[in-house]
Amino acid sequence: MPHTRKQVLTIAGSDSGGGAGIQADLKAMSANGVFAMSVITAITAQNTEEVTDVFELPPAIIASQIDAVFDDFDVAAVKTGMLGSAAIVETVAAMLKPQNLANLVVDPVMISKSGHSLLKPDAIDVLKARLFPLALVVTPNVHEAQQLSGIEIKSLADARRAAKVIHGFGCKYVLIKGGHLLTERATDLLYDGRFFTVFKGDFIDTPHTHGTGCTFASAIAAHLALGKPIGDAVQTAKAYLTEAIRHSLAIGHGHGPTDHFYFLER
Repeated sequence: MPHTRKQVLTIAGSDSGGGAGIQADLKAMSANGVFAMSVITAITAQNTEEVTDVFELPPAIIASQIDAVFDDFDVAAVKTGMLGSAAIVETVAAMLKPQNLANLVVDPVMISKSGHSLLKPDAIDVLKARLFPLALVVTPNVHEAQQLSGIEIKSLADARRAAKVIHGFGCKYVLIKGGHLLTERATDLLYDGRFFTVFKGDFIDTPHTHGTGCTFASAIAAHLALGKPIGDAVQTAKAYLTEAIRHSLAIGHGHGPTDHFYFLER
């Protein structure tokens, strides 16, 4: 008997190594019980060690992909990842604004784990001005939160100050992912403009964390689409990510990926 499933869209770059970007998003969304769709913004030549090349798609084809998805599907949530340039950010924001999305998760992907820039400097201001105001939640890691807020983050108190600055750009919630915090490892901070919620988790000491940011944001989008309030969506996604890291894969010669389907292991 045919049945429906909540439909979630990721707008991001492709990772040829399969551990991050669109590939991680599709896996994480599927693993968390939704039907995943994709709009590709850029093609990266990438593996577990480095990003060696990036080709950004023309804004017109990005707009056409978004059109195609919204013309046919009932999109319950959208997650954005690598957008690359100011022109692409402008295009994505212009296409999403008329949709009046209740569940837009903006993961402000700025730099790869190997240090390759994935967002041009002039695009950062456009991201803050055009896309953040449309977002239910923005999910920077510590490095991205520092760049967005201008505040050096070494502790949870610093993260609170940075969250207030980022919230001022117009999003409803800010989630600072604390995997890189030195004093409170594996602690994430959610801010709604008034109150902070702290999500603590197990810190798993492994180098195999490629794609964790993409995976976390995608799992959040999936659970928002399934009807969970933001706090529950973050908690559920964090529990999923923790296990995906715990079962991470030592493949490739660099930072291996998480295991998005760890629960299928035989």
